[in-house]
Amino acid sequence: MDACIIIPARYASTRYPGKPLATLTGASGTARSLIERSVMAARAASQGQIPIYVATDDDRIAAEAGRIGADVIMTSESCRNGTERVAEAVAKAGITAEIVVNLQGDAPLTPAHFVTALIAAMRADASCTMATPCLRCDAETVKNLLADRQAGRVGATTVVSDHAGRALYFSKEVIPFTNGKGVVDGIVPVFHHVGVYAYRPAALAAYSSWQPGPLETLEGLEQLRFLENGHPIRMVEVSAPGAVFWELNNPSDVPLIEGYLARMGWE
Repeated sequence: MDACIIIPARYASTRYPGKPLATLTGASGTARSLIERSVMAARAASQGQIPIYVATDDDRIAAEAGRIGADVIMTSESCRNGTERVAEAVAKAGITAEIVVNLQGDAPLTPAHFVTALIAAMRADASCTMATPCLRCDAETVKNLLADRQAGRVGATTVVSDHAGRALYFSKEVIPFTNGKGVVDGIVPVFHHVGVYAYRPAALAAYSSWQPGPLETLEGLEQLRFLENGHPIRMVEVSAPGAVFWELNNPSDVPLIEGYLARMGWE
């Protein structure tokens, strides 16, 4: 086993308590919990070839994961974010995979090839110790991002990278600055960071040894701890023709995601 997928999920979300158990209705009219849809996304990527675990500190989430046949690793309440929870799950369960994928439990629209692209990038370059995908936004997505910020909602994350494909910065603001425009000089310059991560075990262990820095604290973005400690993050650009990627960050995102599920025909 050279890879595994771990879905970190906690009940006590600051912006949306109980979020993993929130229900989303798909194209067929079937309502499924967010954690079930996250496991479905992981299974689509795994195709039965990669072990999948739900890491949680909450019995209600564990019960829901068990109901849908997912393996559960119970973790402590002290984990401050998903990466810390994944690191604890790896250590507690004795997982020996060389590539550990953190599939965030709030991204039910994650296409399978986002995950497989990360694993492929890690397999192709032994020097790559952490990777995460980004998606060039379309004008509609930029409009949604800007609307969130204008309404005072904390929404999706954007990222800017250097010429070598290494992340320079992640932000809950829309970066780079576009002066309210979706298209600048004929292109959309904004990249949406997709909340999926692939790590080598050593990177996870290092992360657990660091304390949160001021940027991570200000932005509320766990991946900034790597950048604040000089650890490179490889950005893997992906595409999703005809699809829209959106995370469940706030209750107001539910109807938006349900609309996308209906548009894409996802049950």
